[in-house]
Amino acid sequence: MKRSLARAWPPSRIGLRLLAFNLLVVFVPVVGVLYLDVYEAQLLQSQERAMVQQGRLLAGAAASGGRLDAEAFSRIITGLDRQSEARFRLYDAAGAKLADSARMVPAVGAATPAYGTLPASGSGTRSRWLYRLGASIANARQRLSSFMWNVLTSRSDGAAAPDSGGVPVEVRTALEGRYGATTRQTPGQRSLTLFTAVPVRADGVVVGAVVVSQSTFRVLQSVYDVRLRIFEVVVASIVAAAVLTVLAAMTIVKPLRRLRRQATALAERRGPLPVSFPGAGRKDELGDLARALEVLTRRLNEQIGQLEGFAADVAHEFKNPLASIRTAAEMAEQADCREDRERFLHLMMGDVDRLDRLVSGAREAARIDGELQEGARGTVDLRDILHEIADRTNSSIVARVRLDLPPGMLVVAGSRERLAQVFDNLLANAASFAPPDAAIEIAAAAAGGRVTVTVLDRGPGIPAAHLDRIFERFFTYRPASGRQEHLGLGLAIARRIVEAHGGTITARNREGGGAAFTVSLERVR
Repeated sequence: MKRSLARAWPPSRIGLRLLAFNLLVVFVPVVGVLYLDVYEAQLLQSQERAMVQQGRLLAGAAASGGRLDAEAFSRIITGLDRQSEARFRLYDAAGAKLADSARMVPAVGAATPAYGTLPASGSGTRSRWLYRLGASIANARQRLSSFMWNVLTSRSDGAAAPDSGGVPVEVRTALEGRYGATTRQTPGQRSLTLFTAVPVRADGVVVGAVVVSQSTFRVLQSVYDVRLRIFEVVVASIVAAAVLTVLAAMTIVKPLRRLRRQATALAERRGPLPVSFPGAGRKDELGDLARALEVLTRRLNEQIGQLEGFAADVAHEFKNPLASIRTAAEMAEQADCREDRERFLHLMMGDVDRLDRLVSGAREAARIDGELQEGARGTVDLRDILHEIADRTNSSIVARVRLDLPPGMLVVAGSRERLAQVFDNLLANAASFAPPDAAIEIAAAAAGGRVTVTVLDRGPGIPAAHLDRIFERFFTYRPASGRQEHLGLGLAIARRIVEAHGGTITARNREGGGAAFTVSLERVR
């Protein structure tokens, strides 16, 4: 595993994109961690509303008989049996404190905590290292926000007036007939204490104020717990994203790198071309890519083999006339009489003509290969091509052509020029073998989604030993003497064009003498 990770470093661009995509999923819980202030503010608002309701109830109970009744206030507080975590105080119209729930003596044997005493349960949340990490991130964001706010607004928040000696500010506000509220740091704790003051009215006159105070410890504990749970989700998501990225790098990026190395070696031609690629057995897109590369390599090997074979054939064909020219030149140099020198010169000119035809034929074959690989394809009606070839041949004295075509169109996909060259070559080959008075037949048929065209002659036929060789480059068989010398490229070019169009071409001997060449192409409906 460590070795695999070491080979995968540095990470690829695809691996980095996968990691970025996986980490994008973490964005939502991260936003939740950073913006828990909204949740905390809602909890504080709910706590403040509850404190205001308690203060209003106590204010209504303290205004008894048109005056401020501290004893009624104390009885209600005592009746609560100290179940509230809030602290309640009563002030008169002059701001003097008349009653304080925190100073009331608890009942004997009471098991409940005193007012304002907070349990220590849940304090372990803040001690966990995961929480401290998340809190440091959140606090850094809060400090940055506060700093930017103070810089932009030039604001300096002053501390609220402490509750010592004088009348607290929230009490003064309540004695003025308005709702008073303030927040102070809880002594010895990280939490704050909320103070709400409600005026006590008797006959429409403010006679005192009820102050309810409560620590935000519970709210903070809830926020701490939620923050910890969300940050646990964040950390788990980051770990899952890293694991998924590593798995993707091992199952996707690593095979892609191997394919890239082999494709690069293929392009640079270092050593023999590979016949197989890693991952070809996979059932996914990588397997499709590997199999496509195998097909590409196989076709490239075939193309290279064809080019090497073509070059070897051309070199072999060039050797004979070159050797003959050299021999004739040497003999002419040694000849004593003029007639011998002219005869050797005549032989040299004949070999030069043969070389010229060989060069022209090789160039034509190479040009056709290039056009077949790059040329545009369309739809071609073979009926028009065959009629045109027959009319052109019948207008000359080379041979007579008889057509036997079925009704309807014989449409195939391909290049009109190249397909016409196929039948021109087949017809020229048949004419070179056909007797002077015999007609050349061209028969076509359309069946089973294919079009077949057969060119038949009444020549000497093809020896069985040569049936498999007549489509080879530079192979020629001329049993009759006195005929023009041929290069043996016409049938090879015809086969190359037909196969490039996805068809086949075959040769056979006819009953009664002669040869038959059949071209089969896929029909376009």
